[in-house]
Amino acid sequence: MNEKLLQFIWQFQYYNREDLQTTEAECLHIEHPGQWNGHQGPDFLAASIRIGNTRWAGNIELHIRSSDWHRHQHTGDTRYSNIILHVVWEDDRPLCDERGNPVATVVLEPRVPKLLLERYRQMMQTLARVPCHSFLPVLSALAWRAWKERLVAERLSRKAAQMHTVLRQTQYHWEEVCWRMLAANFGLKINSTLFELVAQSIPVTVCAKHRTQLLQLEALLLGQANLLSGKYTDAYACMLQKEYRFLQKKYSLHPVSKQPAFLRMRPAAFPTIRLAQLAMLLTKTKGLFQEIKNTGDIDALRNLFMVTANDYWHYHYRFDEETAFHPKQLGRQMAENIIINTVAPLLFAYGSYQQDHGFTERAVHFLYRLSPEKNPLTKGWQQAGIDHSSALDSQAFIELTNHYCSNRRCLDCAVGNRILKNDVW
Repeated sequence: MNEKLLQFIWQFQYYNREDLQTTEAECLHIEHPGQWNGHQGPDFLAASIRIGNTRWAGNIELHIRSSDWHRHQHTGDTRYSNIILHVVWEDDRPLCDERGNPVATVVLEPRVPKLLLERYRQMMQTLARVPCHSFLPVLSALAWRAWKERLVAERLSRKAAQMHTVLRQTQYHWEEVCWRMLAANFGLKINSTLFELVAQSIPVTVCAKHRTQLLQLEALLLGQANLLSGKYTDAYACMLQKEYRFLQKKYSLHPVSKQPAFLRMRPAAFPTIRLAQLAMLLTKTKGLFQEIKNTGDIDALRNLFMVTANDYWHYHYRFDEETAFHPKQLGRQMAENIIINTVAPLLFAYGSYQQDHGFTERAVHFLYRLSPEKNPLTKGWQQAGIDHSSALDSQAFIELTNHYCSNRRCLDCAVGNRILKNDVW
C-alpha cells in the first residue's frame, strides 16, 4: 500500500462501506469524501460525514499508519486543525487532539477488496510498456472516445504552452513561431534540433525578403546548416556557396554549431532534401502562419505542404553525387505529419491565446480528418481492440503511453480506474 493508492481508494470510495465504524466503535457515514487537495495541507477538503447522530464538516487526512501523523509533524500545524476524520490503512498508534480527545479514525485495510490490490500490483510490477495490456479493452467504445479526446486536449495544451514560451521569446511574433516549429518538423526526430536552430538563426523577416529567390533561400538554409562548407566540383553547389557568402556577410550570419545527420536515414529524408523542400515552401506564400490560419480545408492545407524541391535535387540527394531521376516531392504522409505535429498544435496555441474556440476546435477537427499514424506504439493499442481510425486516435495513444503508461500513472487514467473498479464490489 502507498498513500497515492490509499487516496485513490478514498476519493472514489472503493471499499466496503457497510456498517462502517470508527476505531472507537462509533457508527460512521460518509456523506461526501471531500475534494482531493493536490497542494499543501490535508488530503481532502470540504468533506461531510456523520458520526453517530452528529454531522461534521471539514477536512480529512490520510496515512498508511496512524503514527505517520506524528512522523509528518502535523501536530501543532494549523492547517490540520480542522480534521474531522483520520483515514488510515493500519492503526498502530491511536491519535488524540491537543485536548487529549481521540481523533475519529477509520481503518480501511480490512474493507478494501483483495482483487483491487492484486490488479494494482500486477499493473505496477509488469514489464510490459502498457501496464494494463492484459485487461484491455476494458472501456466501452463511448468511454474510450471521451478518454481519447481528453488525452488529445492534454497533448495539445502542453504543446501550446511550449509554443507560448517561444511566442514570448519572439516578442509575440506568430509568423516567427510558426517558422521555427515548421522547420523543426521538417527535420524530423534526428535533425529536428538542427533545423530549429537554423530557423532561429534566420529571422522569418529575412526569409520573406528573399521569398521570390529560391536559390538565395536554399543558400541561406543550407549554409546555416553547415552543408555548404565543403569543396565541391558541382556547379550548383558552388553557386550556392557564392550566394551564401554574400548573404552571410550581409546579415552577419554564423552557421549553427550542430552538424547535420545522414546516417540511418532514408535518402528522401536527408537534410539536404528537406531543407531544399523547406526553401520551396517559403516561396509559396508571403506568410506561412497567415496561410495556415486562413485555411480551413484540410485538402488545401495538405497540398500547401506537398512541395517539390527544385530540378537539381531530382538528380541528387547530396552535392557531387548524381543519381537517377527522382522528383523530390514531400509526400502525403509527411505533409500530414506536419499538420498533426505542427499545424494542429499551432492553431490550438493561437486559439487558446486569443481565447477563440474556433481555432482550437479546428485543430481537433483536423486530427479527426487525418489518417492515423502507424508505428509500433499505436499498433499495440490497435491489436488490443481499441479503435484506431484517425490521427486523433493515434495522438491519444502516444499521449497515453508516454505520459501515463510509461510513468505508471494508472490511478490517473480512465482505463486504470475502470480496471480497479471493475467487478470488485
